[in-house]
Amino acid sequence: MADNVASLFRGTAAHSPSMAALARESDGVGPIDFCIPCNPYFPTPGMFDELAGRLREIITYYPSSADTITAELCALLQLPPSCVAMGNGSTELITWIDHLLVRESLAIPVPTFGRWTDQPMETGKRVDMFPLMESNGFALDPAQYIEFIRARGTRVAVICNPNNPDGGFLSRRAVVNFMDQLQDLDLIVIDESFLEFADAENDPSVVEEAVLRPNVIVLRSLGKNFGLHGIRFGYLVANPALAGKIRSMLPKWNLNSFAETVVFMLKEHGAEYMESLHLVRRDRLDMARQLSALPGLTVYPSQGNFLFVRLPVGAEGTVVRDRLLSEHRILVRECGNKIGSSSRFLRLVVRPETDVRRLVSGMEQVLYGSRRGAAVPELGTGTSYSSGTAAVDRLISETNGVGMPLAAQAAAMPSLPPAQTWPGPAPAQAPTGMPGLVPAPAPAAMMPPQQQPAARMPAPAQPQQQPMPAVAQMPNVAQMPNVAQMPGVAQMQPAPQMQPAAQMMPQAPPMSAVAQMAQMAQTAQAQAQRQQAPIPGVAQAPSPAAQAQARSMQPPQAPAMPAMAPAPAAGLGQTGMPGLRNRGLTAAQVRGRTEPEPAPAPQPTGWPAAGAMYNQVG
Repeated sequence: MADNVASLFRGTAAHSPSMAALARESDGVGPIDFCIPCNPYFPTPGMFDELAGRLREIITYYPSSADTITAELCALLQLPPSCVAMGNGSTELITWIDHLLVRESLAIPVPTFGRWTDQPMETGKRVDMFPLMESNGFALDPAQYIEFIRARGTRVAVICNPNNPDGGFLSRRAVVNFMDQLQDLDLIVIDESFLEFADAENDPSVVEEAVLRPNVIVLRSLGKNFGLHGIRFGYLVANPALAGKIRSMLPKWNLNSFAETVVFMLKEHGAEYMESLHLVRRDRLDMARQLSALPGLTVYPSQGNFLFVRLPVGAEGTVVRDRLLSEHRILVRECGNKIGSSSRFLRLVVRPETDVRRLVSGMEQVLYGSRRGAAVPELGTGTSYSSGTAAVDRLISETNGVGMPLAAQAAAMPSLPPAQTWPGPAPAQAPTGMPGLVPAPAPAAMMPPQQQPAARMPAPAQPQQQPMPAVAQMPNVAQMPNVAQMPGVAQMQPAPQMQPAAQMMPQAPPMSAVAQMAQMAQTAQAQAQRQQAPIPGVAQAPSPAAQAQARSMQPPQAPAMPAMAPAPAAGLGQTGMPGLRNRGLTAAQVRGRTEPEPAPAPQPTGWPAAGAMYNQVG
């Protein structure tokens, strides 16, 4: 199996190979699955026995029409059938949403579910990707996302809540406010495929809002929370006009007989389903605790049935994935082929404690070998294929004629509030920005100091916090352009890096006032001779007389301005301070319950309604 691991993953684009393909490569026995995000506690063993007993009937005959199956599901969830459309998996519904309701552009935070980025690009739409920043724990800031949408002029906006692969969660109030502020868009899609695993609040769904709004669709999955990905069924909720438009395009028998059988079984198993969700939430906390104990491994907050983790420094995700599969028969989701992520990240599905112990043991051996103190993966072995590189290739080659990477798009946005300069050490470059993007050439005023034209004044060593000279004392003030009109000035901030020592202004010992004035005159004269490029926007070079007058007005020891560097691109969703690094999370910091589990309350035997099911969960 080890020889075929790389080839299995190389041909899967933004997804993982199917379990059937993996089983065929391993004599029909699949690995322990930490990749496919489905509920391990539902259906119950008794339900599987019932399905097995009816297998011949299920696969022999046609199913009922989609309207019949949808009506049964709506009776369980207490939703009006006119507001619901059922599809052969959520991907079928995403496809029809794109074809029917997305005209020109769609915005989506990344990393996310691959169909939200790939599907619109396949039909020639512009996809505006809003990067979720690692420095902020991949949390989505709705206000910055709205600014990004307005700046790009996007007509359709998508939020996945919780988001896949990081499990980030927005409260119901935040989502409703997001919809309120974008009422003029063609469409807003709230993908709640994993919401039933969340326990951050009692009633997080916005299905009731979707029924009343003209431009909102809520997407829900059945395969994930029912643990039945292979059946391929999901549904959307919207106002009758939107839901009817999608429903009218679906084939009469787009739902199969397995889907019909399960939907009609559910009304007898509501209590077992609610208990399965409770168990997944419990296991999520325990799994986060065990993974957080591994040295160098970062576990991010999650409200889904999976955890997003960053591998220790030096660990390559493809190598870790391949060795876990070939040496330990454990399948994990390496996220290098997700746009906005890299090969340092894995998505690990929540599973029972027995399986988690095996995962932790396998990761210890792969990451640390016999030493548990530091990550030492065998980077020289395994496949040389980098799925992270594949993601960059897809992002750059499939821009649908836009022709600008994200950095250039951000630079072209309307002006946003200028970046602030924070004290403290120089910020490290976050490794989770869009991998491989090449920014557009910066103007001279925004280049790093070592790439500036020769006309730039050298910065002094260790610049002191002194006030700048008054405007009236600066040379040629009348001829200088408006600062707000100079290219790149509004986006600049002091560079965190110092100039090379060879370029620094020497520190002279104390001298008399006469000697100081003489040295100032010599320095200014040499500086004027070195000036070879005019400041942008100045009509002509200053005359020698004007230079002499300016030198006479200059106060002694006026410090030169420190070198300037471009500020972080506006509108890219970074809400943390520059230099702020994620230090990882303990299990107690992972969202969800942090106190001992309460005793389970008696569960009703009927199926809970869509608007009330969250109130019945612990």
